[in-house]
Amino acid sequence: MRIKSTLKLVDHNMAKVFAPWILRHPKYLFIFKKLVSSFKNSKELRSKAKAEGYLVPPFMILSITKQCNLHCAGCYAAAAGTLDIESKLQLNIEEWRSIIKEANDLGVFAYIIAGGEPFLFPGLLELSKEFSDRLFLIFTNGTAIRENDFKRLKKLKNTGVIVSLEGDREATDFRRGVGVYEKALDTLKRLNKIGVLNGISVTINGLNYEHWMNPQLIDSLIKKGIRIGFFLEYIPSKKDITSSLMLTEQERKLFRAKILEYRANKKIYLIHSPGDEELLGGCVSAGRGFAHITPSGDLTPCPVSNIATHNLKTSTLEEGLKSQFFKKIRENEHLLETEGVPCALYAHKEEVEELARSVGGYFIHNKEKLIEIKQVKKTQKIS
Repeated sequence: MRIKSTLKLVDHNMAKVFAPWILRHPKYLFIFKKLVSSFKNSKELRSKAKAEGYLVPPFMILSITKQCNLHCAGCYAAAAGTLDIESKLQLNIEEWRSIIKEANDLGVFAYIIAGGEPFLFPGLLELSKEFSDRLFLIFTNGTAIRENDFKRLKKLKNTGVIVSLEGDREATDFRRGVGVYEKALDTLKRLNKIGVLNGISVTINGLNYEHWMNPQLIDSLIKKGIRIGFFLEYIPSKKDITSSLMLTEQERKLFRAKILEYRANKKIYLIHSPGDEELLGGCVSAGRGFAHITPSGDLTPCPVSNIATHNLKTSTLEEGLKSQFFKKIRENEHLLETEGVPCALYAHKEEVEELARSVGGYFIHNKEKLIEIKQVKKTQKIS
């Protein structure tokens, strides 16, 4: 199998970055072939689902636990209600195993594992090991990976680890806590040393975007063995003073231009949101590109959304993906437009909430709302 030509079928930049990396780490050759086969099979299953009238996303984002050892300012999970869920309502490993199995059968190829802090979830890496024909990317703050986790990661060939940074030491420690920057860099160093695919995730805002526009910084990351970078523009948790941290239209244009320059000249695979989504015709949530599952099993359009109509403790993933909620978001194309902010659903917050109410939706941190809505609809039907 020709690695570079195969990767080019998915993405030219992917071939440029990962083909040399795989050749330098030949232990990944076997799993590469396995993942390619799985990718093709998953694509066929998604095409079949589309022909039947619903969308299965290639990616699922799993917020696997509400637990976290840090208290980062502006945490999306806390703002969306993901971290407000009682521990007893969290899915256990058997339930996650069942969800992933169903998702695989439907055509999901890759899983982005988030939290909370994923490495606080017991049995996390068991899931990667069991579903070895699927790709797993674990997003972590880099401070909770134990010695045994490093040993297990070294043996896993289908799992990458993405460590969160804000910028330099001052910016990272300001948002995440004193000492986090050094721990994050040490984690990246250890992952690279043991041959684990690794990368960084950055929340881009008005305070740090210029820092990440320095080409020498990107070069230094590449020298450290980092091959993936997620640059996610800051989304306010609510319309208050934090909105000032969003990039202005001009700042967004400058940063986007720099990302495209990096892609053309640097051997690092970059994902930029919302810039990349705009190329795909708008927001890729609600099953267009991904969907999200909370620690308690609520299926939401994306991680920053706090609305659902299905919980996977009581319904199947297929039922959730076929939901009127997801369908109506996609059909109302203007809801997929960002309109000058990083998140389309945030830009149309009131409309999305009204749409959810019309189909029996509920806020994930207030499930009683669902009961109230059902009672109202039942009364209206009787009338």
